[in-house]
Amino acid sequence: KSLNNRFASFIDKVRFLEQQNKMLETKLELLQGQGVTRSNVEPLFEAYMAGLRRQMDLVNNDKTKLDGELRNMQGLVEDYKHKYEEEINKRNNLENDFVILKKDVDSAYLVKADLEDKVGALTDEINFLRNIYEEELRELAASIKDTSVVVQMDNSRSLNMEQIVAEVKAQYEEIAARSREEAEAWYKNKFDQMSVQASQFGDELRIVKGEVAEVNRLISRLQSEIEAVKAQRAGLENQLAEAEERGEMAVKEAKARTRDLEDALQRAKQDMARQLREYQDLMNLKLALDIEIATYRKLLEGEEDRIGQQSILNIQAISNYSPKSTNGYHSNSSSSSSPAPKLLIKTIETRDNSRYSTL
Repeated sequence: KSLNNRFASFIDKVRFLEQQNKMLETKLELLQGQGVTRSNVEPLFEAYMAGLRRQMDLVNNDKTKLDGELRNMQGLVEDYKHKYEEEINKRNNLENDFVILKKDVDSAYLVKADLEDKVGALTDEINFLRNIYEEELRELAASIKDTSVVVQMDNSRSLNMEQIVAEVKAQYEEIAARSREEAEAWYKNKFDQMSVQASQFGDELRIVKGEVAEVNRLISRLQSEIEAVKAQRAGLENQLAEAEERGEMAVKEAKARTRDLEDALQRAKQDMARQLREYQDLMNLKLALDIEIATYRKLLEGEEDRIGQQSILNIQAISNYSPKSTNGYHSNSSSSSSPAPKLLIKTIETRDNSRYSTL
């Protein structure tokens, strides 16, 4: 903004100098139109003014070039600013996704730990049931053995103990086989269920680990891109600082040139005032010479009438005579520095007592 304000003030100064230049050109044309004699100073003024115009053209060209560079740099800065904001938004979104996935992974780890605890509990339960089954088998075998011992001791009875023992043994073996099959079937069912659940949670865990790895890779890539964007931003900020520095230097140069132009215009005004004073002095001298020539012309015309007559000629000098300017322009410096010309009044008295005065 400060650079734009400086450019605006510089443009205003250039316009003011152009207006002053046009005003001086108009005054010069008016003076030339009033019949001012052409002197050798006018080409010098024209050459000097042409040099000033060339300097103003160079300043305007530099200003146009700097304006274009400033607009280009502002466009690049805005473009990279939008890109940086987009990357920041993407990074924030990915960080939010990462937080959500991290929560999912944490919950998956908790579920995995819970399942591992359940697997351990089921394994302990299976081992406990297996021990119970083995203990029951041992107790059954011991009871069968005790029964056979009792049968061997009771030989006085007339029962068919071998058949009874065989039937009881067959029943207990059938019960033991059925219990073993039921226990094995239940254990196998539980083991299959736990295996399926373990495989499912293992697959889910692998998927979550893959997603976490993908998110980590994405975060690494985004961090690299952010670092690259930061580097680009730093480069652009450096370029912008250099452009601002060049702009400030250009503004300083333009101000210096403007001061030079103002000084040159001031010198031109002073030279113009001096030329006007010289012109005023020349016009006063010309007026005095015209008056004197007219006086001598009248004297020559009345020479024949004055022959033989005694004339009395009185000449008076008036010092505070100030002739009117023909162009209506007065300079303050001319009125204070140059002395007023003297006016001669000639009074002629003829013999017949007629008197007339001439300038």
